[in-house]
Amino acid sequence: MPGTELFGAEERKEINDVLDSGILFRYNHDSLRNGHWKAREFEAELAKFNKVNYAHAVSSGSTAVATAMAACGIGAGDEVIVPPFTYIATVEGALLGGAIPVFAEIDETLCLSPEGIKKAITPKTKAVVLVHMCGSMAKIEEIVQICKEHNLLLIEDTAQALGASYKGKAAGTFGQMGCFSFDFFKIITCGEGGAIITNDKNLYHLAEQFSDHGHDHIGDNRGMEQHPIIGFNYRIGEINAAIGLAQIRKIDQILEHQRKNKKALHDALAKFPQVSFRHIPDPQGDAATFMDFFLPDEATTRAVVQALKNEGVGEFTGIQYWWDNQYHYIRNWEHIRSLKTPMKLVAHLLGTPQDYENLEIPKSNDLISRLISLVVKINWNDEQLATLTGRIEKALKSVLG
Repeated sequence: MPGTELFGAEERKEINDVLDSGILFRYNHDSLRNGHWKAREFEAELAKFNKVNYAHAVSSGSTAVATAMAACGIGAGDEVIVPPFTYIATVEGALLGGAIPVFAEIDETLCLSPEGIKKAITPKTKAVVLVHMCGSMAKIEEIVQICKEHNLLLIEDTAQALGASYKGKAAGTFGQMGCFSFDFFKIITCGEGGAIITNDKNLYHLAEQFSDHGHDHIGDNRGMEQHPIIGFNYRIGEINAAIGLAQIRKIDQILEHQRKNKKALHDALAKFPQVSFRHIPDPQGDAATFMDFFLPDEATTRAVVQALKNEGVGEFTGIQYWWDNQYHYIRNWEHIRSLKTPMKLVAHLLGTPQDYENLEIPKSNDLISRLISLVVKINWNDEQLATLTGRIEKALKSVLG
């Protein structure tokens, strides 16, 4: 991770197809395109990979989440259960769509826990937005059952987990809709881009209309298309889709290398009894984008983070200490906790069922304060991997003995 490690002739070919035609817009202009429909082709490849009926590409993972919530009818005053550990867009999408985020505890999967979801349900709860963090999945069977029992919609934010699965079924295919991000840092990239997937034909059409000002996309005269619903501009462009098309064709290669390299990191860390690992419900379905591990307490974790930096581990990989990260854990979302916006939100008018400034999430706080994630790269050769694992072991030995 990310797919930018594998940029090459394939991406250039797909981009040049678009430039040669001169049509950068994803819709219409049929006679001028030279037969190139990169967004359509990308969507078809993505649907095939995830074994679903429909995929629709949009401008980002953030707009994918917003589009999915809108298509599912989530809006003003609806409570949506979200995790405190996620990229911030999951929460922003709910707030800007008029919904009220309700934060629930995570567990050792680093995702929402079944127990946390149950505790957060109220009569106003409409949906669970489940984020499969850091390349692996939540306890999905239990969570699906809870959603069925309480008649809740399930939207899966799989931004960091393309290629993850549980018992052979892809992440993003257990709920009503799944969402992906293909920004510069993801397992495959469009530069900027995202997508939704679903098996529901009606939800698909609502999504593709909503993300393009409500256009029904029937015919080849954009000015004469009908507008069944109100929407906004969340379109992907053909150049971004072209990059994604080349990248999705490399996904099996990417996953193979990530899983191999992650195992090497795991084996090095497993030599230390003080280290424990995140719970992965189906290890065979791990997309292996991060090597996630816990230390016994915050002080030890901070010491290990510093030791990893001192030993030059950062020369090979990203070292993530999420407890201090500004965009992935609620501890540092002061603007979210105080609802600082340039405009009035539904949440301002109706209030929130939780005091965001004083959330009681002790389990999540404990886990994130002890968590370190190392980015798993694709292109490490054997020599680099040996050097990296040696530095990791030296760093941990300096702290743990």
